[in-house]
Amino acid sequence: MRTPLVAGNWKMHKTIPEAVAFVRELHALGPDCTRVDAVVCPPFTALAAVRDALAGSPVGLGAQTMWYADNGAFTGEVSPVMLRDCGVGWVVLGHSERRQFCGELDDLINRKIGAALAHGIVPIVAVGETAEEHAAGLTHERVVTQTRAAFAGIPAAGVARCVVAYEPLWAIGSGQTDSPSGANAVMGEIRAAVAGLGDVRILYGGSVKPENIGSFVAQPNIDGALVGGASLDPRSFAALLANAAEAAR
Repeated sequence: MRTPLVAGNWKMHKTIPEAVAFVRELHALGPDCTRVDAVVCPPFTALAAVRDALAGSPVGLGAQTMWYADNGAFTGEVSPVMLRDCGVGWVVLGHSERRQFCGELDDLINRKIGAALAHGIVPIVAVGETAEEHAAGLTHERVVTQTRAAFAGIPAAGVARCVVAYEPLWAIGSGQTDSPSGANAVMGEIRAAVAGLGDVRILYGGSVKPENIGSFVAQPNIDGALVGGASLDPRSFAALLANAAEAAR
């Protein structure tokens, strides 16, 4: 059985003191990470401080994006070498907000995945359809196309080291969620789309909360969640971990 993974994407939230306070409160809550893996993804400015605060903790450190080159004239970007220097072991790539607001296309995301793998960073590769595509019945076609483009040219052994996050764009931050069975069907299509994805962890993202994470993780193709707003409070994040672990028993 695949161990569930809950990754908290903090987006553009938390100063350094706020991020450290989160980790300290999470430690005090003592979440049980023996049956679930946990990752928090702070903004770049807080990575080093959160790394230090997480010392000795089973909670992993992730970043929210990265560039594909090790160094160079890429103003404002952060390289995989820099992320490793901050203790980062995971990185979210292809998040819908990066695609929508920063113009990231599939070929760029593909290059970033290869760079992350080359530096021993686990990519959490996000794919998902828009509200218009969903309404037009194009969900499966769009998500499979994105998945194949993301992993184009990457050997199956490299693909197997990744995580995929299915995020229906119409559900992110909206309070709406896909049905567990509907999400499970899409994630089955993702799993079959590329060689190497057969046993990777596929996460659901889109208004995930402690109250609903269990219904998703109970599905056979859903192995956890990429969580936004509900990951910003340590008590909520601890509850997400507990409920995901319980559902996977």
